[in-house]
Amino acid sequence: MPPRWWGRARAADPAAPLAEPLIARIAARTARVGVVGLGYAGLPLALRFAECGFAVSGFDIDPAKREAIDAGRSPVHGIDDARVAAAAIRAEASPAAAAECDAILICVPTPVGPHKEPDLGPVRDTVAALAPHLRPGQAIALESTTYPGTTEDFVVAALREAGLAVGRDAFALYSPEREDPGNPEGTVGRVPKLVAGATPDCLRVAEALYRPVAGTLVPVSSLKAAELAKLYENVFRAVNIGLVNELKRISHALGLDVHEVIDAAATKPFGFMPFRPGPGLGGHCIPVDPYYLAWKARELGVPSDFVELAGRVNDAQPGYVVGRLRDALDARGRALRGARILLVGLAYKPGVPDTRESPAAEIFRLLDGRGARIAYHDPLVPHFPATRRLDGAAPPLRSEALTPEMLAAQDAVLIVTPQPGIDFALLRRHARLIVDTRGVYRDAAVCTGLPVGLPDETRGDFPEMAEPAYHAVIQA
Repeated sequence: MPPRWWGRARAADPAAPLAEPLIARIAARTARVGVVGLGYAGLPLALRFAECGFAVSGFDIDPAKREAIDAGRSPVHGIDDARVAAAAIRAEASPAAAAECDAILICVPTPVGPHKEPDLGPVRDTVAALAPHLRPGQAIALESTTYPGTTEDFVVAALREAGLAVGRDAFALYSPEREDPGNPEGTVGRVPKLVAGATPDCLRVAEALYRPVAGTLVPVSSLKAAELAKLYENVFRAVNIGLVNELKRISHALGLDVHEVIDAAATKPFGFMPFRPGPGLGGHCIPVDPYYLAWKARELGVPSDFVELAGRVNDAQPGYVVGRLRDALDARGRALRGARILLVGLAYKPGVPDTRESPAAEIFRLLDGRGARIAYHDPLVPHFPATRRLDGAAPPLRSEALTPEMLAAQDAVLIVTPQPGIDFALLRRHARLIVDTRGVYRDAAVCTGLPVGLPDETRGDFPEMAEPAYHAVIQA
């Protein structure tokens, strides 16, 4: 139920005298804004505030990012150096500089741990570092995606521990980022922005702070409601991607082209939204956020069956892809062990160099465990760090150039992510076998060459070869 003040005019609270001066400084563009975390979410936000006339301090534990910003270079792919140079962001290493900021926006990662449990270490460490430097008259906003209750547990608690009355002396806000990495137009200022506050005056401060930089504000009645709304946005995608990944398996078992099925369904002008299957989920949000919601649901004793099932389906996709690759090789009399496999595209989505949570890492691990000889090509990922794959003991790999000779030497090419600039016509001309997980080749065969439905335990690495014309491109 919304709080009693919701829906009424949010008048100034006479017991909150510091809200008005802060709102006035924001309106006059004399407030200094601090952004903690200068990655794909934090840097666009910092630039937007700077471009709207605010003085901006940027905080990041990575010295390379700070050095790049000081030199007027962008540390984030897709953001022009000229924007960074013009913004004149003050890159800070010490959290003590946060005392100069009137508003502090926290944009740090919220990953999951090894058992799919929320890892709020970055939020906890950030708040702990800021705590000694909090002062009256400040607004602290969390922008990271997280489970409901996080802003209260960390930001509100830190302000209270600092002796600041929330809503009177200082202001706790939640306004989740809605970045779309790889989108050259960006989202800050174009996509509606959710805002919430711990009290009515906190919400007034949130609206004043974000109004100059956001296209449209969407006030939400509570911190928890805004946190859950952000989770729901991403879980919605994860559940529907899980559904279409299951549809792909069913289509293959039926000998059907899943992309034809999706295209046909998408002609319905209402009640349907097309999603596309792939080799698994990647990136910082979509593979992670369902587990934040499921964890919170378990804590509350509420079932989250759809959410958890979608997570399991999507997590299983790399194994399904490797199985399809193995079957296609088997049908050609080639064992997966010892086969030369080229992975094409290691980033989690086209147009970005980000390999966080990329299904390519799990595919790499599975292939390596089966003795395949692996190389990769990704024009945006020149090095594949060992820390992104296996146990970190292996040396980093380098992206290999695509040449007719290199392609002809591979037993199979596995398309994981179709990065811009990759010559897929060259692949088609020179690769012996292409396993396509993304629908790049719309005439890709559905059957791998083995009988559909053959049980796993009856499959051998060298089935008897007949005389079928094995297709050179296979869906996976």
